[in-house]
Amino acid sequence: MKLTSCLERALGDAFLLIGKECPFLLRDLLASEELAHIFGQPVMDVLKVFIGSPHGLNLRNILWHGFASPQEIPPKYCSMMLLLTAGLGQLLESYCQQTKLTLAHRPFVTLTNLEDLIVFPDVTYKILSVLEEVMMKSTFILKIMLPYWEIALMKFKAHRFADCTILLLTQLEAGLRRVFAAVNKCPNRLLTAESTTLYTTFDEILAKHLTDGKINQLPLFLGEPAMEFLWDFLNHQEGPRIRDHLSHGEINLREFPKEAANQLLAFSVVLSLRFSDAAVLSTVKEDAAVRLLMSIAEDYHSRCHPVFQLKKQVLNCEESIRMWPLLPLPEEPCQDAARLEDTETNACYSLITKVLHEFCHHVPENHRVLSVFDDPPTEEWPLLLGALCNVHVSMLFCPKVVLEVLVVLRSITSHCQRISSQVVTSLQLRHQQWEERRLRSRQRRNYLSMRASIRLLSPVLYLILLLIALELVNIHFVHGKNTYEYQQYLKFFKSVLQYSENLVAYTRPEKNKWRETISLTHAALMKIWTFTEKKQMLIHLSKKFTSKVIL
Repeated sequence: MKLTSCLERALGDAFLLIGKECPFLLRDLLASEELAHIFGQPVMDVLKVFIGSPHGLNLRNILWHGFASPQEIPPKYCSMMLLLTAGLGQLLESYCQQTKLTLAHRPFVTLTNLEDLIVFPDVTYKILSVLEEVMMKSTFILKIMLPYWEIALMKFKAHRFADCTILLLTQLEAGLRRVFAAVNKCPNRLLTAESTTLYTTFDEILAKHLTDGKINQLPLFLGEPAMEFLWDFLNHQEGPRIRDHLSHGEINLREFPKEAANQLLAFSVVLSLRFSDAAVLSTVKEDAAVRLLMSIAEDYHSRCHPVFQLKKQVLNCEESIRMWPLLPLPEEPCQDAARLEDTETNACYSLITKVLHEFCHHVPENHRVLSVFDDPPTEEWPLLLGALCNVHVSMLFCPKVVLEVLVVLRSITSHCQRISSQVVTSLQLRHQQWEERRLRSRQRRNYLSMRASIRLLSPVLYLILLLIALELVNIHFVHGKNTYEYQQYLKFFKSVLQYSENLVAYTRPEKNKWRETISLTHAALMKIWTFTEKKQMLIHLSKKFTSKVIL
């Protein structure tokens, strides 16, 4: 398996000697004219027989998808692949010498958001011994596949974490394929990979529907926590997508993180226990470490789904805005600040109060928002946003309309975070220049305008974060809208996105369009209030939170 993944990566590097964009699929790479030109068509045909076609041996897919037991792959196949790889190296070296081209290796991929996925404690030798005992008795593990599990544990103990993970992934797929076939009553899907039959792989196993359109029973059987764990590690675009990256040779195997192997191994322990008899389960649960693993697995929620990532963005942005009042500011006469607060600014404050009053009828019980105008902001704000972000939102198999809304909400929050960062940078820079008396008269006036604008931007950004958090809690009520209502809803949030994009441009240190932000903000607040009055937000479709809130 390691050989086929590393070979695919190397062939991709060779392709880029004369090609522009490397094909993602191995079969497309092997069929490319570029590789045929470099290595010769007969050589590529031999490779196709071994690793590139369902009509050949198809070694790569059979192994990586957990179809083959150790006894089913003769050593001569491995020997042939090693000889082929060495021969390809000689042909490539000769080609580079003739063409004067230099082979460049693409950088390895870094696993993303892995820190969010570390939920299980380190696997100890005690836990490993539990797995060694359980895997002999668990119906999840086929007896002919036991050597793979045994080698996986050996590799973990030897700190060969990539090797351990590769073996675990193939065996998790093999075990889940059996469960998938059983709960969906389709034993024919257990067939080993055949050239005329659709493979049953993780893509089908973890999907909501079967190929015939019926509901896949596996998610119902495993439960959301286990499904979300698997989706986090394997499927979500913002997750590590470990199987994809490993199978395509995109990860440096020597530097593969222990944390990833640790999480998969702990999950494998819990999954194996689910398919063990009551006697075995009763015995191993006497160990507190095992009980802890099972408890964590039962409470798992996705860390890579857009819903979780939006919650994370909201909380990070709130924390950033909360720091604004702590930044140093020069002492200025009160009349200067009052002079800069014109009619339009006061109108903004009035709109904020009206919108906030409406929103507060939809916050969770036991939370109240005193004011967005406190300096520093009241401690209720982080508590309120934290409470909203702690509300469970179903993440498994989110429909397209929900994902579309999430994309817009995340873009808005991302821009709010950028605005906050730019405000902090500008305040620190201007304050330093102020202290060093390096600001000219016009720059000093601009600095005062910035201060007045920031006093307004802080409550506006808090208001937007509250709006996003409230809509997120009720995100699945978007199904209650008809096509026209949904289009208007999306149009409204895209206008908020446009506002945040303009604010990013105006608050750049090199722009300094602080006075213009007030007019921009007034127009945005008018749109928010108008849409709020129409009762077209998701909070108005939900009756979940009805408690009264004291302003």
